[in-house]
Amino acid sequence: MIELHNIHQTYPGPQGPVQALRGIDLHIQAGEIFGVIGRSGAGKSSLVRTVNLLNRPSQGQVRVDGQDLTALDATALRAARHQIGMVFQHFNLLSSRTIFDNVALPLELVGTRPALIKDRVDGLLDLVGLSALRDRYPAQISGGQKQRVGIARALASNPKVLLSDEATSALDPETTRSILGLLRQINRDFGLTIVLITHQMQVVKQVADRVAVIDAGRIVEQGAVMDVFTRPQHATTRSLIDEILPQDLPESVLARIRKLMATDTPAQQGHHGQLLRLAFAGDDSDRPLLSDVIRRFGLDLNILHGQVDEIQGRPFGALAVHVRGAREQLVAAVAHLRGAGVLVQEVAHV
Repeated sequence: MIELHNIHQTYPGPQGPVQALRGIDLHIQAGEIFGVIGRSGAGKSSLVRTVNLLNRPSQGQVRVDGQDLTALDATALRAARHQIGMVFQHFNLLSSRTIFDNVALPLELVGTRPALIKDRVDGLLDLVGLSALRDRYPAQISGGQKQRVGIARALASNPKVLLSDEATSALDPETTRSILGLLRQINRDFGLTIVLITHQMQVVKQVADRVAVIDAGRIVEQGAVMDVFTRPQHATTRSLIDEILPQDLPESVLARIRKLMATDTPAQQGHHGQLLRLAFAGDDSDRPLLSDVIRRFGLDLNILHGQVDEIQGRPFGALAVHVRGAREQLVAAVAHLRGAGVLVQEVAHV
């Protein structure tokens, strides 16, 4: 559906040219919600605005639904943009127009007949739950309601693609969940392809199918959301995930490990201790793997720290465990866990 090939974006700056995007390659499939996440200044907004050529890339090719947008003249590009809706962080509503008239604006601009405009806008206001507020003005509604108006307006031209540029970053957590739920509903009901730009992993976790991590204008990691959350490869990804599922052990846990070391006795000689981090997802969460390891390999196992969360109804999480036993049994236990689909990382020897 959306293909970006070798996208570069350079802006003039007071100290010389600024490279916002550096060789971006992305393939976004039809009907998926694709998240793009990164810190402020990473190039997220520059990237999403190249999809509809609000920012024309300095180099590279943009294809949407098989059409090369970078090869179109101004008239053809305007027509192509009707298939690409966009939702903005700060709503961009016209204060002098009612809710109904804000949603109707894209249809008015292309000369749609008034009767058709009414039918289309009434249906969209019903979809986003704002039919009762159709005659109010933006100043009379909440931030979450304004964003629902923005979503309805973006859908007015019946697009195939919806771009969301930090659409929830100005909203409180409860309203954010509501707006993301609406986007997921739109995606499922209409098969709309959604590109979701955000700096919040919580947003990606709630609705995205796949995600790309951008840092300093480059895509440093991408994949299915579950895979990226449970097996992050890049330092930037690990840092972003750390806000939800900390990758490093708290100092209090490390203090408990040092205490375990200090209480070793001669009777424990010949046994070895390991501190392991176990990451699991999906069906692995429901299997009694730890009790199986204890019975099968005769180990002592102590859970020191752990977190469990969900990605769209599928559990994932991580545990820090201290395991003690014969060295060969420890090696066999780690191999057994990895064979069962658990990501095992040795944090330290104890």
